[in-house]
Amino acid sequence: MTDLFDKIYGCIAASNIGSAMGAGVEGWSTEKIIEKFGVLDRFLPYNMGGREMPPGTTEDGIERQRLMCTAIIEKRGRITANDLAKVWLRDINPKNFGIQMLGDDEIFYRLVKAGMPPGDVGKYSNWPGIVSFARSCHPIGIINACNPEQAAVDAFDVGRIYQPLHGHGLDWAAAVASGIAEALRPKATVDSVVEASIKYVASPVRDEILEGMELAKKCKDVFDMRAPFNRKYSGVGTTYAMSMANEIVTKGIAMFYVAKGDPKTLIIGGVNFGRDTDCLAAVGAGLGGAFSGTKNIPPKWIETVDKATKYNEYTVSKRTLKETAQGLYEALLNTANKMKQQIKEIEAT
Repeated sequence: MTDLFDKIYGCIAASNIGSAMGAGVEGWSTEKIIEKFGVLDRFLPYNMGGREMPPGTTEDGIERQRLMCTAIIEKRGRITANDLAKVWLRDINPKNFGIQMLGDDEIFYRLVKAGMPPGDVGKYSNWPGIVSFARSCHPIGIINACNPEQAAVDAFDVGRIYQPLHGHGLDWAAAVASGIAEALRPKATVDSVVEASIKYVASPVRDEILEGMELAKKCKDVFDMRAPFNRKYSGVGTTYAMSMANEIVTKGIAMFYVAKGDPKTLIIGGVNFGRDTDCLAAVGAGLGGAFSGTKNIPPKWIETVDKATKYNEYTVSKRTLKETAQGLYEALLNTANKMKQQIKEIEAT
């Protein structure tokens, strides 16, 4: 049985590796990836804001994840949008927008800095259903390990700093966070993770994930998924269109099912799928890492991401993947101890 710390470590490591490996081919078609690499299974340098980032460098989605991790680690428990906003104001260097973080993030940062309540900031997103929070919300699932319902509630709360309540962007994040919380259970199954991901979301989100599952059940492996899912989602050609949460989360959960929760398979599958490769790999592999831990993740991949992070002058956190996992694990234990004390007091009344 995989222990809880290793599952947390697996979730963080796999999502970071998937993001870093997928960044080099983000926006590419499946056909272009096949023609150039056959199967891409290594890190590439990539351009971010006019600067070439070395292999293993993560991108804007992981910056959002790191800010959430910092807030949880420092609070030693669950966070709100207000908690996250305080970390933003302290740790984000506004000079780095357009390099490691995107212009959309700058809009939200400026609104928080101007004094707008963090829970209202997401109302001003131009893309209510974009995947930006759903592909980053792994820490929300982790701090609610074994409690998918609370993970969904927290996704709807914390996510309001990124997106409005309409547009289903927060539902898609709740699907990811709930799935991760379930995957961290000691007796979780592939089916129970999928079931948790659809239990606390609106019916259009649930229905689309179930449609994706029906496609997935006809596929023999993650590579076999590309043709039917490309027929379903391709043809909507703009960068933002292929970064909408409905496509990425549906494919990520379906890949998790086909790969039986193996994080290495999910990293490679997401990176080679085409379209928004870094976000897809982060979602699918994050679920896989939470389910299976680190045992199938090559140590060299972890080392490469840690090295790139160490020398990245633009990132909001230089913690190693293991240090981040340790901080989240300790925050989770602190949360559990508080709950035990609460139960004792309730039983004593």
